[in-house]
Amino acid sequence: MPAAMTKAEIVTVTEKEWGKLTRLLDQITPEFGLQKFDDDTSIKDVIAHRAHWIDLFLGWYADGLAGKKVHFPAKGYKWNDLKAYNAVLRIEQAGLDWAGARGALEAAHGRLAMFYVTHGDVELYGGPMKGANNKWTAGRWSEAAGASHYRSAAKFVRKCIREAKG
Repeated sequence: MPAAMTKAEIVTVTEKEWGKLTRLLDQITPEFGLQKFDDDTSIKDVIAHRAHWIDLFLGWYADGLAGKKVHFPAKGYKWNDLKAYNAVLRIEQAGLDWAGARGALEAAHGRLAMFYVTHGDVELYGGPMKGANNKWTAGRWSEAAGASHYRSAAKFVRKCIREAKG
């Protein structure tokens, strides 16, 4: 699927993928949401992770606009440290229950949706995101944190459902 190139496209793809994911999540019981699958990962773990990454993106964007150093993916970590970063995140989110993970994702999605409401094509796609040190626009970064993550989470949920049915 090609990346969005306009505000209208990013809003459309984000809402489309969000709708697909939430329809799946509405089928998940709290018990099933906490059940461990591949790599000792639950649906809850994936959902909480996605919420966190939306907030990471929003922080990167705000820091870049403020002229602050943008820590990708997070302070003290490089992209090749993602496994270690995500392991720490998993420990930090271990106490979340199913409702907490769903609530965190819904709140993060709301913040992302508001980001789109308050930003136009020029801010989203007019040039590289400030502080990113690459050519990706804010819109492209937001798609990676939002719609693309929703799509991969939905794929994981469908896999878990198939696996449970045997």
